[in-house]
Amino acid sequence: MSAPPAVEVAEVDARDVAPRVVVPRVADARLALPALAGWLAAIVLVGAPAAAAPAAVTALALAGLAIGVLRRRGCAGRAGELLAASIPSVLAVAVLAIAVALAAPARTPPALSAALDEGATVDVVLELEQTVVAPLETDSGFGGWGGVSADALIVAVGARMPDGSERPLAVRVPVRVLGLPVEGRLPLGTRLEGTVRLIPLEAGDDRVALVRPVSDVTPVAAPPALLGGADSLRAGFLALMAPFAGDGAALLPGLAIGDTTAVTDDLDAAMKASALSHLTAVSGANCAIVVGLVLGIGALARWPRPVRVGVALVALGGFVVLVTPEPSVVRAAVMAAVVLLALVSGRPARGLPVLGLAVLGIVVLDPWIAREYGFTLSVLATAALLVLAGPLAAVLERVLPAWLALAIAVPLSAQLACQPVLILLAPEVPLTGVFANVLAAPAAPVATIVGMIACLLAPVIPTLALLVAGIAWLPAAWIAGIARVCSTLPGALLPWPEGAVGALLLAGLTIAGLVAFGVPGRLGSARLRRRVALATAAALVVVMGATAGTAALRSLGRPGDWVIAQCDIGQGDAVLVRSADAVALIDTGAEPELLEGCLDTLGVGRIDLLVLTHFDLDHAGGVPAVVGRVDRVLVGPTGREQDEAVVAALAAGGAVVDLVAEGRYGTLGAHEWRVLWPPAHRGVEPGNDASIVVELRGGPACGDCPSMLALGDLGADAQRMLAAAQPLASVDVVKVSHHGSPDQHEPLYAQLGAPVALIGVGADNTYGHPAPDLLAVLDAAGSTVVRSDTHGLGLLAPGGDGSSALRLWVERGAVERGALEGGDVGPPR
Repeated sequence: MSAPPAVEVAEVDARDVAPRVVVPRVADARLALPALAGWLAAIVLVGAPAAAAPAAVTALALAGLAIGVLRRRGCAGRAGELLAASIPSVLAVAVLAIAVALAAPARTPPALSAALDEGATVDVVLELEQTVVAPLETDSGFGGWGGVSADALIVAVGARMPDGSERPLAVRVPVRVLGLPVEGRLPLGTRLEGTVRLIPLEAGDDRVALVRPVSDVTPVAAPPALLGGADSLRAGFLALMAPFAGDGAALLPGLAIGDTTAVTDDLDAAMKASALSHLTAVSGANCAIVVGLVLGIGALARWPRPVRVGVALVALGGFVVLVTPEPSVVRAAVMAAVVLLALVSGRPARGLPVLGLAVLGIVVLDPWIAREYGFTLSVLATAALLVLAGPLAAVLERVLPAWLALAIAVPLSAQLACQPVLILLAPEVPLTGVFANVLAAPAAPVATIVGMIACLLAPVIPTLALLVAGIAWLPAAWIAGIARVCSTLPGALLPWPEGAVGALLLAGLTIAGLVAFGVPGRLGSARLRRRVALATAAALVVVMGATAGTAALRSLGRPGDWVIAQCDIGQGDAVLVRSADAVALIDTGAEPELLEGCLDTLGVGRIDLLVLTHFDLDHAGGVPAVVGRVDRVLVGPTGREQDEAVVAALAAGGAVVDLVAEGRYGTLGAHEWRVLWPPAHRGVEPGNDASIVVELRGGPACGDCPSMLALGDLGADAQRMLAAAQPLASVDVVKVSHHGSPDQHEPLYAQLGAPVALIGVGADNTYGHPAPDLLAVLDAAGSTVVRSDTHGLGLLAPGGDGSSALRLWVERGAVERGALEGGDVGPPR
């Protein structure tokens, strides 16, 4: 069967099943290869900005040398052709190196250097780079705690002048604000003022530092009129969706305007498990829809080409402002703009060169975007659709109708390209992804287009907007239903080796599988393809068997006699202690479903003692999973209505709630527990530094029971006061404070000398937890670090055979042993 005819592609991504999707028979890589070279250079150089200038000089010298050689000797022969073809890529590396060298100094201006190096406080003006809203109420009737986190720019910093006065200096430093108190809604572009402490991040991070407010951070300026008007439209659309219920109402704002605040954690997990996460929020397909609509209307109205293109550019800019500039939308908008400018010039733009130009332009403007997963996935999906969808469709047409072959080829090509990168985020392959995307594809454009129309109508004709929103709700609910069903099918997720090894392994098997199926068709003979197919199938069986076998062996090796368990509940704490059939739970994490899964895995039905160290969401958000299952609860000071709601919910479930402070004590099976913090006679404001610190040690009947100290989220100053006020003895296990943040009193960990340090932390969290400096402190203290992000569930059990040691078991990954020898912890104290 002959290959399909070549047709130009202006914009496609993992959501597109556009009517003009076909791929040229021979990919034009003249701009794609330099873009790839520049992108790789940016990935390397943003992690080492000091090397950018030497790299630029070297690349320019190499390009000049190559040009000189070609001028003297010409371009004859294969070697000359390769040399000539390499020059654009070398120049792209030089351009990106120059961009990094020029941008790096502005990211760490002298006015902030002291605050970054010494952790000193500084007065700043922040400008929000995203809209933030107060946490939504949960189904249990109480909501979030501890503020929200948001990306922002430091646009001004207070600097002391030689005459002693303080004057604001203008800067532009990208940061991540932690614990931002929000009541209601703060639109993108809002300016806030306050005193903060900066926590520096690695050079390659897109954010320069984490910002922790140490005083009230208050709004001082509203966003510009354009941004404010766009936020009013978004807020109006969210209000318009209030009468609707279910997953459709939660998903539609993300599909139409990029607002995901209503998407619940379980719906988000279902979308990811079914490979539909690209539909959770706006992606590049929306740009194609907007441009296509405007150009179509202009063609019907017989507007001149320059007018059509100009109106399309304006509409595209307005759309980006409306949905906020996420990496995939920025990439798609730049690409669409290049295509439109090519149209007005009368020169056709082929898809792959346009993508290359868009990638190169975006990375030059912001080199630090090169490392973002969202940007990477967006580019890979688009490139796959431009290069791979056509050949895949041609192969599938041998056994399927052309329309069905194309419908399957589009999501399959995107998933094949993106899955190796997704392995780095979650070591699993969604087997139902293609099926789910085929079913969802017809509904996605309808929900997007009709939803945007409802958003624009809301401030003008609310009644009509409500009717239109109801129409858009139907396809959104259909997509959410597909995600729910596909994510729960048997075998929906295939376990896969994690990390870079797993990603490279999947990429290699994917390429081999494509070759085996004749994609591209002109590569290799039929005999070679059969051999590759057999080898690929054998390798796949071996990998699947090894992965499943390893998981089964780990499950079989999981100690049933565990005494301490750290649950893998994302960014948060949930630690269990079991003693003589009594169970204590210290904090619950943020998500009830994850906590419930951990409790079910460990066979814990009843909790004798629940310790809520404080009421932040990542410590108390999972409470709904244990309401009605707890006998006694220890809580610290409450300061907000939602804190009181947590206490009331637990009491209504039959728990006895005790407000405790330093000096309280009791028993848990063969253990004795004692509260060391907060102080009983000195007022402490609710929050991190009011965390309950609880110590557990073996009682008289259990001299060999392991000891543990759980530090909640105490900051360095509170830890220092704790160490000064309490005679802290060494322990076997320390629950590290605040998920491993850098705000720690280092001598405390040396004093405790714990052979095992537990850190409850979410994978790829935006807080920089755990901090490298803290890990070095724990290593110096001889502690084996057990992290929930890399190790999953962690269990400590008795050594057996009369040994006083403890055995450590982790669900995945390898443990840096530290003081641990052969899996055993030294004798408890």
